Parts: sequence; structure tokens; C-alpha cells
Amino acid sequence: MANFYDDNPDLLFHLDNADLDEVITLVEDNFTQNGTYDHAPRNIQEARQGYRAALKVAGEITGTRIAANAESVDEEGSHFDKGRVTYARGIREDLDLLLGADFGGITLPRRYGGLNFPTTVSTMIIEMISRADASLMNLIGLQDIGETINEFASEEIKSKYLPMFTSGKVTGAMILTEPDAGSDLQAVQARAVYNEKTGTWRLYGVKRFITNGCAEVSLVLARSEAGTKDGRGLSMFIIERDDTVQIRRIENKHGIHGSPTCELQFNGTPAQLVGKRKMGLIRYVMSLMNGARLAVSAQALGVAEAAYREGLKYAQERIQFGQPIIDFPAVYDMLTMMKTQIEAARALVYETCKYVDLKKEYTKLVAHDPTNQENKAKLKKYTSIAAMLTPMSKAYSTEMSNSVAYDAVQIHGGTGFMKEFPVERLSRDARITNIYEGTTQLQVVAAIGGIINGVLEDLLKEYDKKDYPVDLHELRESLTSIRSMLNKCISIFAEKKDAEFQNYYARNVVDMACDLFIGYRMLDFAVIDDRKKVVAKLFIEKAFDNALKLVEPVIKNRTTAIENRNLLLGL
Repeated sequence: MANFYDDNPDLLFHLDNADLDEVITLVEDNFTQNGTYDHAPRNIQEARQGYRAALKVAGEITGTRIAANAESVDEEGSHFDKGRVTYARGIREDLDLLLGADFGGITLPRRYGGLNFPTTVSTMIIEMISRADASLMNLIGLQDIGETINEFASEEIKSKYLPMFTSGKVTGAMILTEPDAGSDLQAVQARAVYNEKTGTWRLYGVKRFITNGCAEVSLVLARSEAGTKDGRGLSMFIIERDDTVQIRRIENKHGIHGSPTCELQFNGTPAQLVGKRKMGLIRYVMSLMNGARLAVSAQALGVAEAAYREGLKYAQERIQFGQPIIDFPAVYDMLTMMKTQIEAARALVYETCKYVDLKKEYTKLVAHDPTNQENKAKLKKYTSIAAMLTPMSKAYSTEMSNSVAYDAVQIHGGTGFMKEFPVERLSRDARITNIYEGTTQLQVVAAIGGIINGVLEDLLKEYDKKDYPVDLHELRESLTSIRSMLNKCISIFAEKKDAEFQNYYARNVVDMACDLFIGYRMLDFAVIDDRKKVVAKLFIEKAFDNALKLVEPVIKNRTTAIENRNLLLGL
């Protein structure tokens, strides 16, 4: 099988053309780590060479070993017996391969045994893992657990637990959801009880739908303030699984069978507070979930890439009416759009990674020197951009993944519905991506504020300063028209001051914003590469047509469904 890095020109393109110089310099502490740690780069060029080498290794492992195990992992699934969870045989092999290659702490600092890579590179590795087996990503790809510990925990906790993650000694889980607290995490009822005499915390309660809930080390959201009912009473804790943690069951899921999803009960589980009391949901979970949302975006990209390639291969091999079905316009139109949508999602996801990294690094700089006003201004800017682009990326890439997987099955016809063909598994694995770590509807809620409040507009003004070649002016004018339509919707929201109207049409605005931002990224790529120029043309043409459909009901104040909801639903 192929190396999943070498065989993907678009992944190579993004690494080669990513605007990462500032990020790399900051991540490497201006290259002062070179004298302290082996393999720490001396400059930007060496850092990029290190990223390419690591990606090549990850591409080899995912393409030749992990992908070969994916079908057996899906068929075998996880095992549950008398409160104990066992991974599928292939999953255990896959973990050993990746952890043996030092991919247990991709973004964690070198002092804890990590690779100290930026989010962009980590996301590329996660995409390749997900292309090979989406369920494996949930065990090794959600490394934001370690990042959250690194950012908010005490040095004592970091020194103890982060080397466990980087060495592969443990896997992790983020334990948030409860039977009555899914998207509404303010409703969490699991209790954290503090013993004044011993100075220790113990956890009590039930958690549900916990990805890799059998992990050895986990972060748990629990109510530390008795009598509270909202997010201000919640704190974050770290636990080691022991006999007080009862795994009550694992779920029988539609997809991602290699990733056990557990229901847990805490019976006085010893725990340590992470950071400050009452900040668990308000600050720490938001950071944790934003990292998870970016990881799921990469997971969606990987599934889509695999599904597209299966569809392309089948269309080239399947003969009907005396010719390969790829020669039929109805089929090659599907494939060209699948490919374009994947490249569009990458454009959004990897640009988001850059701003997430900048936000992380300036957070460190401001913590080190709170008096530096320039750094504080940059942190404010990058925090706003990352907070907007992260949910946009999650919404766009996961909806794209479902669409691509659906079309890949359609190209296969009846055979795509059979378990003998990988697209059947891929279509099931794709389905969860726009549900967990916040549904698409919740991503819209998270993104709409930044779009309405001018964060996107300020970001796009930077593109206004660029001088594009004459042959791209028409595409730029199309983007200007989409931008006008988007701003018209925002103005109507402001004029109406109708919360229900805004919420009803928020998806229209976020979808337009995603297309618009991606369009500008595509325009930049078109300057670099002739093939990307064609991709940009197709994408922007489709985006313009889509914007006309999205803006019309807002401008025409269509409220039939809003005003007649109960009648239409038969309530």
C-alpha cells in the first residue's frame, strides 16, 4: 500500500506553502532549545525538514500497516467482559506502532518527551491516521488532553503525567458527558467532594458516551461547589483509573468500532484538581473541546480522503455500457466535487491550525510578561480568530466528510452497501464526525458571534491588501459579491433585532462565511499553482451560486417555518 504522506499532493502542498515561520519561531523559543535537546532545530528550515521526516514516517505506518488492519478492527470491535474493556487486536498493534515511533505527544514540550510540533503538523498526522482508521484517531489523535494538562495543571501534575502520555505508557480520555448533560455541560451533576482533613478530592457520579473511557488517565468535569446549578460550580480533575471507576458498559455503535465508548460510574475515585476551582467549564473545557474539534476536523478529512479514493478507484474499474463509469458526466461531476470539497476543507482547517498555534504561543508570552501591550493585542486578535475559525472548520469539514462518503457509496451503487467494500465502513465512520464534540448546529452557534461582530471582516481586510494577477480578478470580484451578500445578512440581523430569526438563519450565514474564507485561501493558492487555479475557479463559482440561495430567504424575510412551526410539525 502507499505512503499516506507521499501519495497526497495536497498534503504536501499545504506543508510546503503554510505560512508557519512565526509559529515555528515561537514554538521553538527562537531556536534556543537546540543546545538543550537532541534533534531540536537550529532554524526554520531544519524545523520544516524535521516535520517532513516525521510526516513521512507517519505516512508509512498509516499507509502500509494501520490501513491494512482497519477492516478487521471494524469487524472485531472492542470487547467488554465483567467491567473490563479490551481493544481489537489490530488497534493494539496500531497503537504500539505509533507510540513506538514517538507519536504519543506530538505537540507536547520536549522536556516531557514530546515532539514539540505545531498544531498544523499534528493535524496532518491525525488526518493520515484517520484516513487509515478513523476509530484509531480517537485513541491517539485527541492529544488535547495532554495539552490541557500542560497549559493549566501544576508543574507537579505535568511532570508526573505528561511523560506517561509521550512514552505511550497510558492513553487518555476527556470525561464530560452525562445521561442528562450532553451539549448542555452546565447541567453536569457528577460530584467532587473535598476532604478538609486529608486535603483530597473524591468523585461520585455517572458519565456516559465517553470515548476511550477505559483510558488509564483521564480529565473529568465535576461539580465541586455544592448547591450550584450552573457552569460556575464546575471544576476539572485528573484521575487514574482504579477499582473505584466502574465501567458499566460499552456502546454498540453505528461506526468507529475500534474506539470503545463507555459508560462510567465513579465511586469515591481519588482525584487531583487541575488549575483553579470553578474554572472547569468556563475555561478548561472550552480549551479542551476546541482542541478536540480541530482533531475531529482532521478525522473528517481523513475519512473523506479515503472515501474519495475508493470512489475514484471503483469508477475507473467499473465497466458499464462498454466504458468505465468515470467517463459518464454524472459520475465524474460527483468525483470532481468530492475532490474540490476535500481541498476546500483542508484550506480552512490548516489555516485554522495556524491561528490556533499563534493563540497558544502568545498566551505563553503574555503569561510570562503581562506588561507587553503588543503581545496582549496580538493575543486578543488571535484568540478571536481561533474562536471563530475552529467551529467553522469543524462544521464545514464534517459536513463535507458525510457528503463525500455518501457520494462514494453512490458511485459504487449496490456494492457500496455491502460490507465487502471499504466505503460501507467509511460512510458509517463519517457519520459521527458532525455529531460528537459538538453537533454542526452547535458549531454554528459558536461561530456566528465572530462573524457578526466583525472578526471575519477584519481578517478579510488583510486579503484586500493583496495584489492578485489579472487573470484572477474575476474570481476576486465574485468573492467581493459573496462578501456583500454576507454583510447584507449581518445588517438585516442587526436591523431586525429578532433572536429567533437570527438563530433560524445563522446556518446560512456561517455556510456563506466558510465558503467566503475558503475562497480567499483558494485565491492565494491559485497564484502559486496552475492546478489550484482551476480548483479555485470551480469552488468560487459554486460558492457564488450557493450564496445566492443562502441570502435570498434572509433578504426576503421568509418566516413561514418560524411562524408556523407547531402547525407544520403537527403539534
